Amino acid sequence: MDERSALVVTAVRAAETADALRQPWTDADRAWASRAAAEVVGESASGEAFLARRARLALERLDDRVPAIGRAVAALGWRPWIGAALVAGGFVAGFAADRIADAQRVNILAPPVLALLAWNLAIYAILVARLVVHYGEPVASGGLRRLVARVAGGSARDAKGAAADAVGALARDWAALAAPLYAARSARILHLAAAALAMGVVAGLYLRGIAFEYRAGWESTFLEAPAVRAIVAALYAPGAAVTGLAVPPVEAIAAIRAPDGEIAAGWLHRIAATLIVVVVVPRILLALVAGWVETRRSRTMPVGLDTPYFQRLLRGFRGGPARVRVVPYSTTPTAEARVGIERIVARVFGGSAALAIVAPVAYGSDEPVAPLVDPGDTVLALFNATATPEPDVHGEFLAAIRSRAAALVALVDIDALVRVRGGDTAAVESRIEAWRAVARDAGVALVAAGLADPDLADVEEALDDALGGAGA
Repeated sequence: MDERSALVVTAVRAAETADALRQPWTDADRAWASRAAAEVVGESASGEAFLARRARLALERLDDRVPAIGRAVAALGWRPWIGAALVAGGFVAGFAADRIADAQRVNILAPPVLALLAWNLAIYAILVARLVVHYGEPVASGGLRRLVARVAGGSARDAKGAAADAVGALARDWAALAAPLYAARSARILHLAAAALAMGVVAGLYLRGIAFEYRAGWESTFLEAPAVRAIVAALYAPGAAVTGLAVPPVEAIAAIRAPDGEIAAGWLHRIAATLIVVVVVPRILLALVAGWVETRRSRTMPVGLDTPYFQRLLRGFRGGPARVRVVPYSTTPTAEARVGIERIVARVFGGSAALAIVAPVAYGSDEPVAPLVDPGDTVLALFNATATPEPDVHGEFLAAIRSRAAALVALVDIDALVRVRGGDTAAVESRIEAWRAVARDAGVALVAAGLADPDLADVEEALDDALGGAGA
């Protein structure tokens, strides 16, 4: 998924997983976004194309109801002019800050040039060491997370409550997802800025050399001509090799000690060529490599479509509205529990899900389960927690349905058990664990909840985990 699509998808996911945003962004809105996106991309489209289109459609409508989300997306979107401005700023800084010339003299021991070369050589050493030590490790994103959080938060300072939570989730999720991309992008820009800085210094040298007559020389409190000759021979060796202008012998170096000097043209060529060889060319090559990595990463953002949120959306896209069948075993759900089940199914599977609650299966019934379940159904096998779970009864029932259903979750209603046990939470937990053990032996995930008034957020999370484990 490309960078822009990944950002929008991440933003919509943050909004849709913020439970309190279900008032401005209802289940009907979510169903509309899925339905409209499916109609636009067509049945043959990839899951990524569907999710990207759905996110764009959802964000357009969300922007009117939760403006903080749209502002955060706009703030987090990359602006190419920022990189161009930083590179241009590097060139201007190099041109303006060049101080190797003073009173129309060029000091061949110029500290700024030495510092520029030393800095770049140190950066190369750090890059090599980091590549060797941290090769294959994930990109650290602590600093990036804080920066992204500030950018997103600054765009939505007036966001409150659920909107603020959604913006915070967007900043957190996007920082984690985009860390490798931003690392490559930062590297590209910094390499180009460093090359531009060196080119600014070179341009400053030559423009000053054209406008003024500069004389080259050196001065030092501690160094004598032999030492100076050794230093400049090593310092400007790359430039001397490229230009063919060998560093003069010790006698010639001694002759240009301040206040004496010589026409600086040859030294300007050596200095400029050295900067180009040591700084400009390697930095541009590194920028090209970083740019290639950046381009690849920006086109293939690993959104993680195997998470329950995306899998739920993709199930609806690939298979149409979900078909959910509730099969009660030796229990008849109350009217309140039926309403709770309807709310849970709408929450987890979408408002367009087709729900059927079949007649209860009698305890110990030998009737085959095949007529109860169609192969494409997601089945919720409903039990009452007051019953004692039995592997050879309830476990076999789960195993029989599991062999036929597309996905199966054991749903245990704990309302009656809580009423019977009163405040004895330990007894309730013990019974739930007993049910969980039977379901686990049958290879089925279990969700326990009070169905008359379910905690929708908790049940949604539990069912998402269970369905993920069930391969749905």
